[in-house]
Amino acid sequence: MSKIMRKLEKLFEEKYKYLIFVPLILLLLSFLVLGVNYYKYGEIINKDVSLKGGITATIYTSYDVTKFEQALREKYDNADISVRKLSNFGTSEQKGIILDVSGIEEEELTNFINDLGIETNNENYSIEQIGSSLGQSFYRQTTLAIFFAFVLMALVVFLMFRTVIPSIAVVFAAFFDMIFTVAILDLMHIKISISGIAALLLLIGYSIDTDILLTNRVLRRNEGTVFERVIDSMKTGLTMVIAAMAALIAGIILVPGSEVIRLMFTIILIGLVADIIATYGFNAGILRWYVEKYKR
Repeated sequence: MSKIMRKLEKLFEEKYKYLIFVPLILLLLSFLVLGVNYYKYGEIINKDVSLKGGITATIYTSYDVTKFEQALREKYDNADISVRKLSNFGTSEQKGIILDVSGIEEEELTNFINDLGIETNNENYSIEQIGSSLGQSFYRQTTLAIFFAFVLMALVVFLMFRTVIPSIAVVFAAFFDMIFTVAILDLMHIKISISGIAALLLLIGYSIDTDILLTNRVLRRNEGTVFERVIDSMKTGLTMVIAAMAALIAGIILVPGSEVIRLMFTIILIGLVADIIATYGFNAGILRWYVEKYKR
């Protein structure tokens, strides 16, 4: 860890102006990914049933998940289908099948399951249907929630520091984290549900943690040089982020049966990686330039 920190210190000391451009380039590439996704699918994110409407069915059966999905896709090749295994908590033992589909009617889906020899009754089969208008309503509301959360976060930052350039740097870092995370999710073809939107809201809080710490120490402390204050903040911030990443990775590995937890943890994990790039690539470089050149 100490060797890595020394290398980071040397890199930031000698190349900090060049590091500012890394998040900017990645942001442009992220916009390109979102644009391509919109051109191909008509939306910038891949939405699941809870956000666009469809059917979610849970079947308690030992039927092979791969065979089930293959048969479903062969019959309904134009439908949007997502099939995953339902496991007991903390184990890989199959308990059933969870199915998310759009473009198939409820009765048609039930008949298909029965044709496979799987009995459907109140004890082993449950189905929930979300209308497309309701799904779109969920999506609009959650998008507004993210927008207002971001605006309020930016307002608090500006009121706290009362300085334009450092405040913009903090807001940019949070904006970069969200755009970069959504672009990576698009590249991985991960569908975002309502729980995924909640994870993006959490990401706003996570993303400004290290930025507030960095900006506060650089602007409001006088001990040592600007470079020394940045490095001191970097040591604390990276310790926080790495500890959080370790906990998230453990959660993804140890709770394989929960799709909601896996999705939320994956989104936050990607966001923390983006946060390291934005905070210590862009924000730290801007702050050092601002204090050493402009403020002096």
